This record gives sequence, structure tokens and C-alpha cells, in this order.
Amino acid sequence: MTATGLGPWPGEDPVEAARIIRGELGSPHLPFLAELPDRGVGSDALGRTATLLEELAVDVQPYGWRLVDRPGKDFRRAASALATDINVLADVAGAEDKAAAEIKVQVVGPLSLAAGLHLHNGERALIDYGARRDLAASLAAGVGQYLSRVAAAVPGARMVVQIDEPDIAAVLAGTIPTSSGYRTLRAVPSSEARESWRVVLDALRDAGAAEVVISVPEVEAPFEQILAAGADGIAVPLRALTSRQWEQLAGAAEAGKRLWIGALDVSGKSLPRVADCVDAVWRPWRQLGLSPAGISTLRVTPSSGLASRSPADATSVLGRLTQVADGLNQLAQG
Repeated sequence: MTATGLGPWPGEDPVEAARIIRGELGSPHLPFLAELPDRGVGSDALGRTATLLEELAVDVQPYGWRLVDRPGKDFRRAASALATDINVLADVAGAEDKAAAEIKVQVVGPLSLAAGLHLHNGERALIDYGARRDLAASLAAGVGQYLSRVAAAVPGARMVVQIDEPDIAAVLAGTIPTSSGYRTLRAVPSSEARESWRVVLDALRDAGAAEVVISVPEVEAPFEQILAAGADGIAVPLRALTSRQWEQLAGAAEAGKRLWIGALDVSGKSLPRVADCVDAVWRPWRQLGLSPAGISTLRVTPSSGLASRSPADATSVLGRLTQVADGLNQLAQG
């Protein structure tokens, strides 16, 4: 049982972020390459992922990121911020007496990417099948170089990738609004979602990723589709999981899949007690008849990213997460 964060982190200083994250989440836990949206345009998750696209470029319009013919200043700014973060990671990891055995990076998944990027006419790329297909292929073509750069920054570290699909429920349900707001975009078929994920998953594994999980909100989370696409696991918040969803997750765990459970609710001003977080995982796990030893397949995470909190609060969250992991480990060992 280990802990990790979801990616978003407060502040504008990548050095401070890297030192805190790697200090709090040293082995056996999973440190991650922070996303710092407070730095502005290009440091948000969508813009960051868009810089990885092969043969596609973006810029910023009043309505958001737009696909364009050639890179502009917004694209260059985003690419520069990502390059800085990777260089900082190399410096911080290189100065450690004992580097962490793993590193995690995050990318926005192909369906949420299509929902967030706009075409030349201002409509979301999600509206067009060809655009959706091209985005998935472009992302798959670009992630390899990204992983290679991160791997060079932390030589020998096991590479873990989190694919974020925050909009997936709306994409599959057909509730994403058009640019006019007067209607909604047609639902994307589940079969297409599976294929889009499979293309990106295959590319990540070819590039050296040892573990790839898909992160989704708990509401209408498409667990079956994620597993059918071949993901190594699922990341999902705990706070509103239904009994049916727990049963699905239990089946995934028994099939050898990794579960990342958002056991620490960070939506309030104060953090929940360690004992309450431990019980919220342990109780349904045992009620479903799963073995105590099997809980080693879990990772615990916050319920969401930490960009809205202060750096001190975010640091406290990571410390609390490792305590939750320790508490569950103690229960599993009897």
C-alpha cells in the first residue's frame, strides 16, 4: 500500500514543488512531476498536454485552447514551462542521496483533450470524428518523447503514467455543450473511447511506461470500458462510490488491476482524520470478501488535485496520505 498525488500543485516554484513532493513521497511511495497552473497560460493540464501533440499546434483564444496551423507564443510558453519542470526534476533528483524508485507523470486523455480543445470555427474538437481520431493518434505519437525526457531526468526510475479523463462522463453521455450553448454534442460511442485509450496506452507502453492508470471522477465512471481498453488500473475518488462501483473495483483488483483510491477528501478546509480515511477503505474492502493481503494492490491519493490549497496545506496532505497508507498496511498485516 503506497501513496501518491494527482498532479496539480499550488504555487509557481517548480524547485520547491519537486523538493516537497519527493521529500514527502520517497520510496516506497510514488512521487510525481507537479503541474503548477498558478504560473498561468500553458501550465494548466490541457495546455501542457497539448504541447505533446505530434504535428498539431495550439494557441489560446478567449474561449480556450484552439488547434492552429503553426505554433504561437502560447504553445512555446507551455513547452518552455514543461521543459523547465523536467530540468528541475533532474536537478532535484540528482542531488538526492537515494533517488525514489519510481516517478509518475500525468497527461490529459484523448477524450477530455477533444472536449477541451477547439477547432478553427470555435467548436470543440469533440464534435468531429476525424478530429477525435487525429488527436488520439497525435497524442500517442508525442508521448514517447515526453517519457524519454522524463526518464533521462531520473535514470533507472520506473515510469508510471496517469491519464486524466475529467470530462469522460459528459463525453459518453452526450452532455458537453456546443459553443453556442443551445445544444449538446453527440455522445461518443464506448467502442471509440476504448480504441482511443488503447492507441495511447500502447504508445506509452512502447515508450517504457511500466504502469498506466486512467483517472476519472466517481460519477458515472466507466470502469468496464477502462479495463476493456487494457489500462493497468483505475484512479477514482472514494467519497461517492456506490456499492455497485465497489463491486466493480473489487473484480478489477481480483483480476490483478491496480486501484488508486482517492481516500483523503480535500474538498473541505480541514483534513479528515487518518482513522476515518483508513476505515473508509478497509471496511468496504473486507465487506466484499477481499483478502487483507490484496490491499497491497491499492494506492491512496487525495480526492482531487491540490492547486487550490496553500503549499503548506498541500504538504500536509501528502504527509496525511502516507499515514493513511501506513494505517492500512498495519491492518493488512494483522
